[in-house]
Amino acid sequence: MSLLTFEQAVTDSEQFSKRHLLLGNGFSIACHADIFHYGSLYDQADFSGAPEIQSVFAALDTKDFESVIRTLESAATILPAYIADGGAAPTKILQHATMLKEILVQTIAGNHPHIPSDIPQEKFWACRRFLSHFLSGDKAGCVFTLNYDLLLYWTLMHDDLPFRDPIDLAKNDGFGNDEDEPNADYVVWQGETNAHSASVMFLHGALHLFDSGRDLLKYTWVRKGVPLIEQARAALASNKFPLFVAEGTSAQKKEKIRHNAYLYQGLKQLTSNVIQGKHCWFIFGHSLAANDDHILTRIGRGRFKKLYVGLYGDPQETWNVEIISRSKWLASLRADKWPLEVTFYQAETAQVWG
Repeated sequence: MSLLTFEQAVTDSEQFSKRHLLLGNGFSIACHADIFHYGSLYDQADFSGAPEIQSVFAALDTKDFESVIRTLESAATILPAYIADGGAAPTKILQHATMLKEILVQTIAGNHPHIPSDIPQEKFWACRRFLSHFLSGDKAGCVFTLNYDLLLYWTLMHDDLPFRDPIDLAKNDGFGNDEDEPNADYVVWQGETNAHSASVMFLHGALHLFDSGRDLLKYTWVRKGVPLIEQARAALASNKFPLFVAEGTSAQKKEKIRHNAYLYQGLKQLTSNVIQGKHCWFIFGHSLAANDDHILTRIGRGRFKKLYVGLYGDPQETWNVEIISRSKWLASLRADKWPLEVTFYQAETAQVWG
């Protein structure tokens, strides 16, 4: 199978009025595989509060947190049909599914790079060049990420290469001053009306976004002078959890998204862009797995003409064969009036982190 390079894909996409980007966990793995790969997270996770969870990982022969969460929640749903006395097992299984979500976010926070300077400057500059294809110039569209970590946020806030013309990245994420406390050490989501101009959306939440009950808060480095990851860890230590979608199935993720104004606005914004016939979309670092069908089906049922999908390694590797198959499925969702062409590019050539 012949793959385009990333630059060839970008050149080919010049025929469209805007480029949009969907990022998956491969974006973070490409920067720090030893931190952000599920296998690495599993090895660092503390299961001492519920050792049964570790047995579930072993039984399923996986280190994928979302896969285990999905299995636990499904088991709790069907188990009552097999337990005549309505035993306590389903309740305990659901409790463990909730615990596993918390273990995941705590593990990410606990192993996350401490401050931006822990990542070499050259990596940020390379990532800014990559993002410039989507957030700079006359083709600038939106970047949507499914990742929870701070790497995208850090990259957007980073200074550009000092001895070249700086890249002006559109980085509006819909947050601004709290009108009641304009000098607070955080900023708040400005609501649906002001979010239409946002160019960056965290579709599944992130470590720096916390729901206060009244507002969605974004912790910042500039306002507080404390590293964001320290702020997240301190919040976790006081049992405050970030806005974080780690539900098992696509349907469960969609349900949580629909019950949060920020997340739902992100989904609606994605939807409004996939129906633009003159736009195109790139996917980087995502396996197109079914547990994200609440996002993928919107892409499949859109109206834009061309989708560029990144493949890592040999196209004949099992994971790439599955991505190719899923891409064809997405194209099959299209109405005849709006056919979707899928083109594959070699993900390594994007050199996202240099």
